[in-house]
Amino acid sequence: MKTFWIVKQEPDNYPFEQLVADKRTDWTGVRNYQARNLLRRMQIGDVIFYYHSGKDKCVYGIARVTKSAFPDPTDTDWVAVEIEAVRKLVSSVSLARIKENPALANLQLLKQSRLSVSEVSEAEFNEIIRMAGDDFRG
Repeated sequence: MKTFWIVKQEPDNYPFEQLVADKRTDWTGVRNYQARNLLRRMQIGDVIFYYHSGKDKCVYGIARVTKSAFPDPTDTDWVAVEIEAVRKLVSSVSLARIKENPALANLQLLKQSRLSVSEVSEAEFNEIIRMAGDDFRG
């Protein structure tokens, strides 16, 4: 069964456009135990929203897990996953719009805003896709 996720990144550090140019990257540097445990649950084919944190604060693009958890090459006490770019959303979805939507009231991104990785239910995923004016089906 496919699981949906959000990963957060400062666009000044690694914007979605860079992932598109690179095609794939190792998602490294996660140093939070809860986020690490979520990375360990990611499976090949899981769909990811790429969230620009910092000044942008929006769901910006879609990626996919291409390699499940392996030792993080930047610190092997932690784990990483490999992700690939799928595409930019038709329209980004701002954090402000997400907060205004009652269908997203339980989104883990809102409940635990400091986590760099969070799970998204299928209904939440579909609602964000709808808000983006997109037709992506995962």
